[in-house]
Amino acid sequence: MASTPIHRGAAALLCAAILLSGCGKTISITDSDDTKAPPAAPPAAASSAAAPASAAATEPPAGGNGALQVVDSTAAQNGKNGDGGTVIGVAIQEKPPVWVQLAAVTSPPLNKPHLININQAALYRFDKDSAKPSTSNCNDDCAVTWPPVTIEEGGAVYLAGVDPDKVGAIRRADGNVQITVGGWPIYRFAKDKLPGDLKGQGVGGTWFAVGPDGKKVK
Repeated sequence: MASTPIHRGAAALLCAAILLSGCGKTISITDSDDTKAPPAAPPAAASSAAAPASAAATEPPAGGNGALQVVDSTAAQNGKNGDGGTVIGVAIQEKPPVWVQLAAVTSPPLNKPHLININQAALYRFDKDSAKPSTSNCNDDCAVTWPPVTIEEGGAVYLAGVDPDKVGAIRRADGNVQITVGGWPIYRFAKDKLPGDLKGQGVGGTWFAVGPDGKKVK
């Protein structure tokens, strides 16, 4: 049945009414270096004591279950303060943030929108990575200079000017969960210390600011 203006208006009002919980989706985490489908789960043993299917279907995702929440509104709009645990510059990201914010901005010298995090640090993509399938090839020393944008399992990704359908996540070789945009794993640059810094732009001819669609911005 085609939606009517009344139906669309009701949906918009519903979304506004639940703003604090966000309007978005749940995404699963894929393996960065494994394009094969996971093995099928063994059939569950029949049991008269099994929980009703309807009860399981209504349970929200929990942390550590391989799922993330992507919310089409900002962290502040969802009652979040601070930075969620995202560090700045050369500081080591000792543990993944509990939430991350991605925002699209336009700032000199770039004349197209590019992504920043909650600390207004520019975010980048690496030409030696892959988007299909999403794969990170920046590990060890590379990941010290270019810290991956990681997040705690079960965490939330808040958005401003980014299509939720462009956001994904992969599991890195070290087990951490890294956010992707348009399939491309995203990073920050350790030498970007101040808001607006773009010192990583064009480094090695392979690192570029990432746009809200995952494309590189030149």
